[in-house]
Amino acid sequence: MDRRAFFRRTLQQATRATVRYADARVNESAGHWIRPPFALDELEFLLVCTRCDDCIEACPYGVIFSLAARLGPEVNATPALDLLHKGCHLCEDWPCVMSCRAGALTFESTATKEPPESGSLAKALVQYPLAKVSIDHSLCLPYQGPECGACADSCPVTGALVWESAKPQINTELCQGCALCREACITEPKAITIATTSYDTATQDSM
Repeated sequence: MDRRAFFRRTLQQATRATVRYADARVNESAGHWIRPPFALDELEFLLVCTRCDDCIEACPYGVIFSLAARLGPEVNATPALDLLHKGCHLCEDWPCVMSCRAGALTFESTATKEPPESGSLAKALVQYPLAKVSIDHSLCLPYQGPECGACADSCPVTGALVWESAKPQINTELCQGCALCREACITEPKAITIATTSYDTATQDSM
């Protein structure tokens, strides 16, 4: 191998290592917030997102907000979902995705920026759920004895929230992580917890 080829190969290896490091670092940070539906992988998302706020303004339920500057300049003003306090309604026409001109939010199954058919859309969201949702049995009223059906009609996905012996259970294979059940929960603190899909730790109030 001549000297020029050697340095070219060394540079390529160094570049790949840098990208892997950056990817690992941003993914670790991303364990503290949840991106809007159909977001690119975190590193690519940060490179593509223009911080234009279009998706925030397009959300009819005010679920999307801008991350604070104190979280770091690389994520400052990028959009995230406030699933601790509100639920994503999985809007049929996906206004947040359709408003993203930069392509940080995009339907992977089409190049025309048109929403997929309902069947393929459901499959896509099951494959990439927004968040991990679970029920804390120590806080959920039906597990303590009192009757409660506050979250019974909250889930927009058939079969994702089921009731067995008058107790709610979440089917993780169908749950899309919208957190509407958490929004409907009447206990304080909430019996339904939300965590990022990348890490098992719960999302922080510091978002």
